[in-house]
Amino acid sequence: MQKGIDYVGVGIGAVIVNKDNKLFLSKRGKQARNEQGLWEFPGGGLKFGDSFENTIKREIKEEFGMEIEIKDSLEAFNHLIPQEKQHWVALCFVCNHVSGTPQILEPDK
Repeated sequence: MQKGIDYVGVGIGAVIVNKDNKLFLSKRGKQARNEQGLWEFPGGGLKFGDSFENTIKREIKEEFGMEIEIKDSLEAFNHLIPQEKQHWVALCFVCNHVSGTPQILEPDK
């Protein structure tokens, strides 16, 4: 069974702000599960038993080598991708960049 297709998936995103109040965005890779080539706030899917907060911190560290601090949460929203018949519920956190030089560690995602 596939998240977002066979059942509603849960995605966690981060609006990351650095000390200069600049936002960090990522571009989806050619091998991403959906919406290839689009710009987004980075994040990932929730794994069974994990917390929202641990998920976003882990995903940002694994994919970009950055440590973040969660400051606030935004309202959850439905993310529908009709052309791919996918449905996700997305939660997004406002975060500060704490450390680590941003780098692409998982280029296919």
